[in-house]
Amino acid sequence: MRRLVALLEEMPSGVALGAMVCLPLAEVVVRAAAGGAIPGGLALVQHLTLWVAFLGAALAAREDRLLALATGQWLPAGRGREVARGLAYAVSAAVAGLLCQASFELVRLEHGIGGLVLPWLPRWVAQLALPVGFGAIALRLGWRVAARPLGRILGFASALLGAWLGASYEVWAGGPLWPALVVLFVSTALGGPIFAALGGIAAWAFIVEGIQPAVVLAETYRLSVSPTLPAIPLFTLVGFLLAEGRASERLLRVFRAFFGWVPGGTAVVCAMLCAFFTVPTGGSGVTILALGGLLLQALLRDGYRDRFAVGLLTASGSLGLLIPPALPLILYGIVAEVPMERLFLGGVVPGALLVSLIALWGVREGFRTGRRAPFDAAEARRALWEAKWELALPVVALVAIFGGFATLVEAAALTAAYTLVVQCLVHREISLGRGLFRVLTKCNVLIGGVLSTLGVAMGLTNYLVDAQIPQRMLAWVQGRIDSPLVFLLCLNVFLLLVGCLMDIFSATVVVVPLIVPLGLAYGLDPVHLGIVFVANLELGYLTPPVGLNLFLASYRLERPLLEVCRAALPGLGILAVGVVLITYIPPLTTTLPRLLQP
Repeated sequence: MRRLVALLEEMPSGVALGAMVCLPLAEVVVRAAAGGAIPGGLALVQHLTLWVAFLGAALAAREDRLLALATGQWLPAGRGREVARGLAYAVSAAVAGLLCQASFELVRLEHGIGGLVLPWLPRWVAQLALPVGFGAIALRLGWRVAARPLGRILGFASALLGAWLGASYEVWAGGPLWPALVVLFVSTALGGPIFAALGGIAAWAFIVEGIQPAVVLAETYRLSVSPTLPAIPLFTLVGFLLAEGRASERLLRVFRAFFGWVPGGTAVVCAMLCAFFTVPTGGSGVTILALGGLLLQALLRDGYRDRFAVGLLTASGSLGLLIPPALPLILYGIVAEVPMERLFLGGVVPGALLVSLIALWGVREGFRTGRRAPFDAAEARRALWEAKWELALPVVALVAIFGGFATLVEAAALTAAYTLVVQCLVHREISLGRGLFRVLTKCNVLIGGVLSTLGVAMGLTNYLVDAQIPQRMLAWVQGRIDSPLVFLLCLNVFLLLVGCLMDIFSATVVVVPLIVPLGLAYGLDPVHLGIVFVANLELGYLTPPVGLNLFLASYRLERPLLEVCRAALPGLGILAVGVVLITYIPPLTTTLPRLLQP
């Protein structure tokens, strides 16, 4: 019975994600064959993204995989941690209940308007993903408040309390905002999901202004149906398909065959391979979780020190965020309204710089401890032939985008389909039945955790804009800082703090609308500002004490957290140097876009 329930939960999101792959491919075929388009095809893909996001978020709540700060892990294990997590889940269940009620209100209003997505699809039907998703999240979080029935009853009561607060929003108009801020900040620090903090603050801020909290969900809907947002789940699927099979072993073999003869060759290979995997997953932790064990054993087997190996893999876990078509660049382009192609070109040199700096760290270590293998041309040819399908993957994506053969979403679908064919039919490492379904479910869990957080973050951004926070920040900063160089220094420090406290996706939605007007006021190139932003957030993954990569590496490499922090400090310093170079040498970012897209 439990398995049947799980299947009923997982199947709709898996089918929706599969349809998201097929529809853009059909669009490409129809355009090439008949010069036309599938009526409503893009709109349907956009609304499938909405359903994938919130059905996936329900799965993430079931698996306890909603995005959260790592600070909860600092609590001592035992009864105290259980009580703290229970309180955090109770508050989060209340927020989910409030957002569920607000979603129903949005659906009711849309039903009255009678808007259509397609002639046969009313908009309110598509928007049902929001109350269904938040309702399931509220129930799951309420269930997790405690293991005993009384605790679970209290958890469900918290969800109902949140729904009541949303329904009676007019009663709370004019009240104080700070109690909600305190409760939500404490809950998040104790390990509560980030979506609860962002969505709760946004909803309560509108409530105290006397505005219906459904406005938060209207912004969530607007982001979810963005024309380019479907590229994020599609590229994420590529990363999961690669991680599920033996692609990492084939790529490791080919990189070692070509670079294993140089000092630090294995370390260089690890940095390059991590960057390769991070591009389609967006630094979500998949890289460390998928490759950490394999690469750690390869480094130790070749004579590298344990501390260096742990530090290298931890630092390399977020490499690739600046290399096109990395997901953070896509999201930044959506939020800041910067042409995606220019961001992709702007990230090439800075991305290569950060990978090269970590690789040089590996070369230095290789002179001290690592062993080298002589170059073997025959082995290089065999390895290259074995990994030819994986090595062609970036070519497929970039040629489709820059060659003008496909839009960004179509290129993402093409890349996902190519990877699926390679893994399921060529290498046959993923079965087309149960194996593929398992990959789709894992992918949807991550997509749901990310996109649900982005959606409510958009509501918070809307409140900040309505409250004229960007304009006030601009006036305050310009009144105190005259030099663009000093502004960039302050921006780096601010973004580093943001990067170690928030995931890169929600930080993009919340922070980018605040800093873009500042960057324009100081004459910064929009592409340069975007690359500086992503580079700093990449560095935040490593920043103690709460950088996400530190906790993931501790879990995957089976090392104490403090040991991982010490091991990662050299990598943190090296990447910090790279971020400074990217920040203060704009031609590293702006030259390629100006040459290739004037």
